[in-house]
Amino acid sequence: MSDKKAKYQKVAYYPGCALEGTGHAYNRSTKAVGKELGLDLHEIKNWNCCGAMEVKNIDPKLQTYLSARNMQLAQDQGFDTVMAPCNGCYHNLKKAEYDLEHDDASKEVNGRLSAKAGHGSYEPGGVETIHALDWIKHTVGEDGIRDRVKNSLSGLKIANYYGCMYTRPRHIFPEKDQGPDTESTSEPHFMDDILEAAGAENVDFPLKTACCGGAHTLSDSDMSTKLVLNILQAAEASGADVIATECPTCHSGLEMHQVRAEKTLGVKTSVKIMYFTQLLGVAMGMKPKKVGVHENVSDSVPMLKEKGVL
Repeated sequence: MSDKKAKYQKVAYYPGCALEGTGHAYNRSTKAVGKELGLDLHEIKNWNCCGAMEVKNIDPKLQTYLSARNMQLAQDQGFDTVMAPCNGCYHNLKKAEYDLEHDDASKEVNGRLSAKAGHGSYEPGGVETIHALDWIKHTVGEDGIRDRVKNSLSGLKIANYYGCMYTRPRHIFPEKDQGPDTESTSEPHFMDDILEAAGAENVDFPLKTACCGGAHTLSDSDMSTKLVLNILQAAEASGADVIATECPTCHSGLEMHQVRAEKTLGVKTSVKIMYFTQLLGVAMGMKPKKVGVHENVSDSVPMLKEKGVL
């Protein structure tokens, strides 16, 4: 058993705020898939918001503290790995790790606020933050997924959409681009690998790391709609039946702005949007409701039946 495979069998789970709200289907499907795969998730007790975009835009060092507190909690609760399925949370925890190692001012603020709050001050290197894609790729892997497939995704054409925060900025992800079996920042492939192992056909999708405008949804909805429409139309032009997502903000943005694009711009697209964990769960024989497909705005059940997946 590889070091990562053993290490990632039991991890601290940091769902983040979105997975308790608009991204609940991602939370549901991640837990269901993890249980089916025999992986052990333990939600961090008393976790807090990572600072998301709002705090970071106002006070980035406060955001570093908020993310660091979650890592300290995980460490205090006996874990050396935190799994964060949300791109924003994953990014912020990784950024906090980097800032505390390289920026003395961030370290001073974190220490001061930690002391004021009455808990330990997180030291970089205490825990490793991974994404849900790392978690599944390095524990079960493609062979393990193939062995568990009951409803092959064969015939389903998928555009894998990673979003912009999964790989940017490059310097906070030192584990990427390290050769075979590591993720690529320029051409991410972990989601492609996982869903291909479940039988899907991955289309050549040029906008897999393009921004969906999630950070601008409230301040400039029109811009967000245009950015999402670019992604939707590119997926359809690539021949995709469904866009697979691995971020609750991206997922919600694609769904909401797909509706808005039709209403405000008169442009209708029919490609469906599903979390990669939903697709994987269905492929392993779970009922759509168990992985929250009914919670999606985009109704993919008729398409899945038409393709023979259900």
